[in-house]
Amino acid sequence: MIIDFHTHCFAEKIAARAVGQLAPVSGARAPYYDGTAAGLLGVMEAEGVDLAVVLNIATNPRQQRAVNDFALSLLGHPRLVGFGSVHPDAPDALEELQRLRAAGVKGIKLHPDYQGFFADDPRVFPIYREAARLGLITVFHAGVDIGLPDPVHCTPAALAAALPQFEGAPVVAAHFGGYLLWEEALQQLCGKNIYLDTSYSARKLPPPWAKRILAAHGAQKVLLGSDLPWASPADEIFYLQQLGASESELAAMLGGNAARLLGIPQGE
Repeated sequence: MIIDFHTHCFAEKIAARAVGQLAPVSGARAPYYDGTAAGLLGVMEAEGVDLAVVLNIATNPRQQRAVNDFALSLLGHPRLVGFGSVHPDAPDALEELQRLRAAGVKGIKLHPDYQGFFADDPRVFPIYREAARLGLITVFHAGVDIGLPDPVHCTPAALAAALPQFEGAPVVAAHFGGYLLWEEALQQLCGKNIYLDTSYSARKLPPPWAKRILAAHGAQKVLLGSDLPWASPADEIFYLQQLGASESELAAMLGGNAARLLGIPQGE
């Protein structure tokens, strides 16, 4: 089973607007599809992906419920797993985490740059602790966001400092632990209890650096991710295939680790 742990799609009525707003700052020449669930499924079918985790972000408190309602709409989908999001400035952020978990959502996405907080700011620690208490997976955008100015709100060092708040609950750092900050990711995150997804790394992260991160962190804590619609899962799969991993390590990174994390029985 091949699982893409880092994709994006939107409710059909806002997909065109969302993709239009994000495309100019995505770093991609053009999106791979129109931002709809149907478009995402089409790319998955063409590029051999069996299951995709859909990550959206509440960029302000007002968006929080709508973003999460979309995640809830994907519950039971045979190929798409919707994650929710909460905004640190939303007064009901903790209650929203509880609503998501009660409904069966398995995780959330946080983007400190878009949401205006530093990953190691104590004011967001109650959100981390509640997500952990509920058993939710927490995915962070990590490193530079090429569409936004400095400062970087989720450096590998900041994320490492925040990790104890999760008390062992699953945390995923996107973009191999920190886009454009891979040396810091190697020093600060490798060997810790955190997953790294590979999103937007093919042609961006030099393979020798990826090999160093893999050697230091272990293939069992790496998840295939693409960042669709901004990058191709086929490219990320090919990239992982060139890193010299064993057959069992490659199978783990391409889907086995994600299946275990999502509670999907192996072989389904």
